[in-house]
Amino acid sequence: MSKIFLILLALVGFAAPLAQAQEASPAVNKTAVFAGGCFWCMQPPYDRAKGVLKTSVGYIGGKDSDANYSAVSGHKTQHREAIEVTYDPAQISYEKLLDIFWRQINPTQGNGQFADLGLSYQAAIYFASEEEKKAAEASKEALGKSGKFQKPIVTDILPTTKFYPAEEYHQKYYLKNTADYKAYSVGSGRAGYLEKLWGKEAKE
Repeated sequence: MSKIFLILLALVGFAAPLAQAQEASPAVNKTAVFAGGCFWCMQPPYDRAKGVLKTSVGYIGGKDSDANYSAVSGHKTQHREAIEVTYDPAQISYEKLLDIFWRQINPTQGNGQFADLGLSYQAAIYFASEEEKKAAEASKEALGKSGKFQKPIVTDILPTTKFYPAEEYHQKYYLKNTADYKAYSVGSGRAGYLEKLWGKEAKE
């Protein structure tokens, strides 16, 4: 058996495990955090999005010691209700996540969202890198130039801080308490506003 043939066999032998290892390597998943008023209403559109692997609603902007629903909803903290989205960037882009975000809120409202007023309900995009910050700013600017709104886009773009998951009964609230969720979505004015502004696009 020639030396060249032996060398080729060795190379093939090393190449196969290497290829298998590369195929087995998990994708590098990322997270993004958005505050859009009542966090119950922010979970369904992201759960439906292809490429989103997990969502969790919770609180951001305040301290661990008072990151609970009673304190946050009572406006006793510096937190905002928010959603943390874990996603596969190979399947869905950060820009697409931003697009979904804009279609769930009133970006011209600075004192809260719809009937919910106060800091805990104010909308914001939380960036974790300079790249995300630039993408968020570009997306906000494009929305302002879209002609959809007569008022300025006032949604905050802020550096991310620690995200605190909310109590378990808030997670997937729209599935656990469907009737209550729908009544709230309509009663708060969110559902009607989004339907009027975006129509079917609000659900895409």
